[in-house]
Formats: sequence, C-alpha cells, structure tokens
Amino acid sequence: MFKTICSGTVFALLYPAASLHASALFDEASAQLTTRNYFFSREFSDIVGNNPQHKSQEWAQGFILHARSGYESLGPVQWGVDVLGLWGLKLDSTRRHANTGLLPVNRHGDAESSYGRFAPTLKLRYQQTELRIGELQPNLPILLFSDIRLLPPSYQGVSVQSTAIPKLTLQAGHLTSTSLRNQSGHDHMVAMLGHVPQFQAHGSAFNYAGGDYQLTEQAQLSAWYGQLREIYQQSFVGYKQQIPFKHWRLGINVGYYHTQEQGQARLGNLDNQALFTMLSAHWGGHSAHVGYQAMFGDSPFVRIFANASPLGNEAPTYKFSSTQERSWQIRYEYDFAAHGLPGLTSSVRYIRGSNVKTQLGFRGKDQERDIDLGYVVQSGPLQGLGVRLRNAKAWSTYRSDINENRLIFSYTWQLL
Repeated sequence: MFKTICSGTVFALLYPAASLHASALFDEASAQLTTRNYFFSREFSDIVGNNPQHKSQEWAQGFILHARSGYESLGPVQWGVDVLGLWGLKLDSTRRHANTGLLPVNRHGDAESSYGRFAPTLKLRYQQTELRIGELQPNLPILLFSDIRLLPPSYQGVSVQSTAIPKLTLQAGHLTSTSLRNQSGHDHMVAMLGHVPQFQAHGSAFNYAGGDYQLTEQAQLSAWYGQLREIYQQSFVGYKQQIPFKHWRLGINVGYYHTQEQGQARLGNLDNQALFTMLSAHWGGHSAHVGYQAMFGDSPFVRIFANASPLGNEAPTYKFSSTQERSWQIRYEYDFAAHGLPGLTSSVRYIRGSNVKTQLGFRGKDQERDIDLGYVVQSGPLQGLGVRLRNAKAWSTYRSDINENRLIFSYTWQLL
C-alpha cells in the first residue's frame, strides 16, 4: 500500500514537467523507496548524578524516497529536478529512554510519534559541469555523508561539480542550513568538538571547495577546504592506493587535517591537526585492516554536528579524536560468498586510544570492540531483504562507558 502511495507521489511530483517533455524528464526518471526498521539500544553503566539516564533505547520505522528526473535541454543547458522524501514513525520509545538519535524529542522530553519532509533539488548541467540548488547530501572528506541512524541528514544550499578536466573531479558548495537525522525542518549548523556537540554557537554557513585527482586507476590524491563561518576552517589532503599483489589486493589510505578558528571564533581559539593512516590486505573473502591515528594541538577534532568523518579510527560509538589522542585499530572482515554463502558478511574491530589531554589534567584512555553481522536474502519472495546486527562495547577513563546494540532490517523497492 505504502509503495503504491509513494509511486503516485513520485508521478505527481514529476508529472508537470513530464507532461511537457515526457521523452527526457520522465522517461529517463528513476525512483526508489528504502524501508528501514531500526532498533537502537545504548547503555551508560557508569553515569552518576541526580537524574542520570542510564539507557537510551528506541524502535522506529523509516521510509527514504529518492526520485530523480532525467534532463531536458534549455538551449546549451540541461535541467531536471530530484526529490528527497523522508518519513519516520515511532514504534517504541519512553521519556526515560529517549534521545537515541532515531526520533525527534519535544520540549517535554518525549519522542515525537512521526516526522518527515519532502524536499526538491533543481539540477542544471552544462557539458561536464552540474549545478545543484536545494536539498543536498554531499559526501566529502570535510563533510561526510553520515547515514547511520533511521533517516539520513541533508543540507540546504548550492553545489557545483565538474569533471571537465580528465582524471580530476572538482566540487564546491555553499550550505546555509541543515536537517539533522531526526529533524523534520532545518536549522543552523553547529560545531562538534571531539565527541561533544557545541550547541551554544552556530555558523552562518558552511563553504567548501576541493577535488580528487586520479593519478592512476589505483591511486587517488585529494585536497579539500571547508569552513563553518564564524567558527572554524579546515583543510585536508589525502592519498589512497590499491596495490594488486599476486592473489592479494593491498591498500593504503592516508589523510591529514588542519583546523583552526575562523571569523568571529564563536567557540574561541581552535588548534587541531589530525593524521590517520589505514593499511589493508584482501584475499578471497578475507580482509584485514591496521590503522593508526594521531591528534595534535590543543583542541579535539572539529566537525559539523552530528556528522561522522573519514578519520581512520573513527567508529559510530567512540570517535578517538580527543585532544592529543593517539589510537590504533585492527579490523577483520569476512565475506562468506567465498565459502558458498553469498549475502552473509561479518566484521570484528578493536580500537585502543591513549594520551588524551583531559580537562581534569590527567591523560585519558579509551577502547572499543565492535562486532557486525549482516545478511541479504539472495532469492525467493524475500529477495533483497537485508538484516544487520551490531554490538559495540566501549570503555573510557574520561567519558561514559557504552554498551550498544543495533538491529536493522532494510528493503529497497525500485519504483521507476
């Protein structure tokens, strides 16, 4: 029933343009609906205080619609319209266990029963350059696309991407507001220092520019710059390479960030340099990873709230990006398709951090262990249904310990 409603909605959104130029805008259009059933539970066993919340736990259902038109010519320029539709429903939540990031919370501390939004994006293309105006979901080293809860976040603004120069992809953008992962409307962007969101200050806009250059088929060099106006500015350089070696595929990923205050410096002086490297080896269904990450300067790593980053040792639970922190990671993944069980994957990861400069003057330590198991049904009436189970346990000498479980069911319909 909901699939039928979404199909009708997509057609209604695209019909005015399609009726004029059916051969391009509508005939080349595509639309898909992803359903996501999400259970999230996070326990804070060591919290103390007068009114501590020892546990956040919620269960919700999400619907994510992506509708993309084709392009119609308008002189030398081609144009089209994309639509993003998001809808989240509360299945189980209490005031005592709210604030998981799955659902919005009202002023009384209760999770809302539903939330969502429809938002369009105008796209204009000239040869190998495209301009997008409206709802945006950039995926960049200085603004990573963080789809790790019920619904994905998005931003409002303007972006441009060009592949006019061979092997080089250039991008730039001006974002004026954000819609968080559990938000129907949109709001100012705020900075996040380490694992702590700084809501007392917000930037007037986020500007970015940069590019990726394909040195060879296996090697890529990246350089990016971003600024949350009146708060911080950040530059990034990175290098990735895949190295075939007999039956192995070796990989290296190295990145360096430099961050400092910008404009009015609404969060004060900022000073962070972040270096990470990740080495990997793949053979058959096996994948092994070893990573090292180091923070320098007098501030933790800075980002847009509640965004993740491509730091090598960052996990959804702990970030390992506190002031002057050093951390190591080992990770092992196995794809059971190599053993005759396609669709079944597993991962185990351990990260250990130390040397954290805490506000109390001692050197903090933290560690995290993650186990992930996923399966996608390969045939039959449930073909394409995915299920993922995740358990994470994190310990720290300077912040709350966490024991976390996530159970996610997902399925995608191709509507057009």
